[in-house]
Amino acid sequence: MTASQGPASTAATPQQPTPSRRPKIGQRNTRQRRAVIDILEGLTTFCSAQDIHQALTNQGQKVGLTTVYRTLQQLAEVGAIDTLHDDSGETLYRSCATDDHHHHLVCTSCRTTVEIDGGPVEDWAAKTAAEHGFTKSGHTAEIFGLCSNCQQA
Repeated sequence: MTASQGPASTAATPQQPTPSRRPKIGQRNTRQRRAVIDILEGLTTFCSAQDIHQALTNQGQKVGLTTVYRTLQQLAEVGAIDTLHDDSGETLYRSCATDDHHHHLVCTSCRTTVEIDGGPVEDWAAKTAAEHGFTKSGHTAEIFGLCSNCQQA
């Protein structure tokens, strides 16, 4: 993971969500939770809990790995962050720029992530569910591949 794409880049200029985009996790906002949220807001890629914990450690933050996992789980449960599973089954996390339903293109090498509108996927999912007598209640769809930078490397 390069410095411009993962947790090491969080010291750069993180995107600051508007107050309405700030995650609400239903508990008091401790220093440790705020630190995890700050890291997430600065990420440009999906990262593991261990990556986030390492970024906190690199910043001199004293936040335990268990607290990182717990905070990420709470944020995911309320829909404040996106999660996906990589090929090894590891859960990766990322703060998203939109509250709207979307999908992701994810580079399997550097984890660069692009949010995409899933209009055709939405249509296909609804049609497929109906053809089989299902009521579509939800779905996830991520597209994995190599970004143009990694293809040239």
